[in-house]
Amino acid sequence: MPKKSYREAINEALRQEMNRDARVIVLGEDVAGGNGASGNAGTVGGVMGVTAGLHTEFGGERVIDTPISESAIIGAANGAAMTGMRPVAEIMFVDFVGVCFDQIYNQAAKFRYMFGGKATTPLVIRSMIGGGLRAGAQHSQTLHPLFTMVPGLKVVMPSNAYDAKGLLTQAIRDDDPVVFLESKILYDTQADVPDEAYTIPFGEGEYIREGDDVTIVAVGGDIMRASAAADALEKEGITCDVVDPRTTSPLDEEIILESVENTGRLVVVDESPPRCSFASDVSSIVADKGFSFVKAPIKKVTCPHTPVPFAPTLEDAFLPNPDRIAQAVRDVLKYDS
Repeated sequence: MPKKSYREAINEALRQEMNRDARVIVLGEDVAGGNGASGNAGTVGGVMGVTAGLHTEFGGERVIDTPISESAIIGAANGAAMTGMRPVAEIMFVDFVGVCFDQIYNQAAKFRYMFGGKATTPLVIRSMIGGGLRAGAQHSQTLHPLFTMVPGLKVVMPSNAYDAKGLLTQAIRDDDPVVFLESKILYDTQADVPDEAYTIPFGEGEYIREGDDVTIVAVGGDIMRASAAADALEKEGITCDVVDPRTTSPLDEEIILESVENTGRLVVVDESPPRCSFASDVSSIVADKGFSFVKAPIKKVTCPHTPVPFAPTLEDAFLPNPDRIAQAVRDVLKYDS
């Protein structure tokens, strides 16, 4: 099976679905790339090169460079979805979603409900999330909790290239609006990815690794950090379940509760502020539905409740890291059974 990067896997999913279904279109700022610059349209494909080559293959009617207007992008995508197209709209950085959030949470998420189930909105909103690239407070946030709390939205956070392709293919074929969030730190990571198309169902998490002592739950780029912490802890004789729910809505509660029942201890890693976060959500579910399993207080490893710093040393201290995760695991192990 060939090795492919996270970036290549997403590009391949888009290309294969565009070839399979003529209703699939891509729109967003600079998704063609190259316009008005050296090189031809289609050679760049956005800030991270994810959509490179699509304009060359499918043309400007299906790969649409938009004005710098997130409201226009999502408004056009909403309308296209309701009239039979299957748009994949890119918001370049998730931080910009504030400009068009009404059209997401108050329109797209509610169309099926408001029209009595007679309307579908097969819309995918792609965006990149997270810090680590020194992009500053307005380009580095991880805002999945905003989308997760909205009924009617499905929220996907792939942690590796294999999942990225399968989950994006599933998202494009889904008849409901899907927010597909890509961690910046993962674009160059690689995994075994089949050449053929495949789907991964929403709401089905997976064990990244299995252990007996502590459950670590994380999504997106935090899986890489959690796995590094688990590697270090294994050298100390501590083994961990690392659980990746893959989607925050729907959420695979069963795999989380199953793991906590096995280990009795839970650490949740979440690159977002601590209040009203994914970490808080998972912690509350386990406290509500798995209290009898828990042998120690639940620990959350999150960012501080501050904007993302720009200074490299501050940003590094701000983000969850393997050392903080490993220490949280050691802390919960201090409690007797």
